[in-house]
Amino acid sequence: MQLQQKVRFYLDDMETKVGQIINFAIASLILLSAIIFVVETYPISDNLRASLRIVDWFILFTFTVEYLVRLGCAEQKFSHLISGYSLVDLIAILPFLLGFLDVRFIRLLRWLRILRLVRFMEKLTLFGRLTTNESLIFVQIIFTLFAIIFIYSGLIYQVEHPNNPEQFKTFLDAVYFVVVTMTTVGFGDVTPTSEGGRWLTVMMILTGIALIPRQLGNLIQQFVKDQRPALIACSRCGLTTHDADALFCKRCGTGLQNPQEGYNMPSTDGD
Repeated sequence: MQLQQKVRFYLDDMETKVGQIINFAIASLILLSAIIFVVETYPISDNLRASLRIVDWFILFTFTVEYLVRLGCAEQKFSHLISGYSLVDLIAILPFLLGFLDVRFIRLLRWLRILRLVRFMEKLTLFGRLTTNESLIFVQIIFTLFAIIFIYSGLIYQVEHPNNPEQFKTFLDAVYFVVVTMTTVGFGDVTPTSEGGRWLTVMMILTGIALIPRQLGNLIQQFVKDQRPALIACSRCGLTTHDADALFCKRCGTGLQNPQEGYNMPSTDGD
C-alpha cells in the first residue's frame, strides 16, 4: 500500500525532482507523439516512416503502462475510471488496445493525446518558470487554443486527405483551413468535399464563435487587471488609485501601507 501511495504521488507531483522528471518525460512523449503524426503527413522515405511507427508504438505502449499503473494505484478505481483525465488517457491508448482489429477510424483518436497536457496546466510550476496566477491563466488560454486547433486539424486531415488530397496534402494545409474556419474569415480557397468534413467544418465554426472570443476576452481582462492601479487607500485623504509599488500618496504625501511588510511608510510632509 505504501508503494502505491508513493507511485500515485510521483505521477501527479510537480514539486520534487523525481516528480518533475517523471512528468516532464510524459509531457515530452506527448509532444513527440504529436510531432510524429505531423511528420507522417509529409512525403518521407519508407525507412523513416517505419522508424517513426516503431517510436509511435513504443509511446503507445508507455502510455498504456502508465494508464494501468494509475488505475492500479487509484484509491477509488471506479471514480478514477470515469474521471475526465482518465477518459482522455483511455482515448489516447485505444489505438494500441484495439490494434488487433481493423478499425481504421480509431486512428482519428491518436492525436487526442495532446489533451493529456491539460493535466500539467493545473500545477504548472515545472522548474519554477511559471508560478504566478497571471502566467498560468495566459498559458492555459494559449494551450487551449493550440489544442483545439491541433485536434481539429488532425480530424479534418484524416477525413479529407483520402478524398481530397489536392487541397489537404499535409497537416499544414489542415491547420490553415482550421484557423481560417474558426476565425470565420472563410477565404473559400480550401473546402471539404466529404460529408464528414462538412460536419467538422460546422463544428469548427460553432467552436470559433463560442470559444475564441471568450478566450481572448479572458486574456484581455487579465491584461487589464494587471495594468489596473492597485486599490491601496491612503490613511489620511482616502485616495485609492495608487500603483502597486507606490510608497507615498500622490495627493498628500502620506506613507502608504506596504501589503507585504504590513507597516506604513513615514510621511514626507514633516508631520
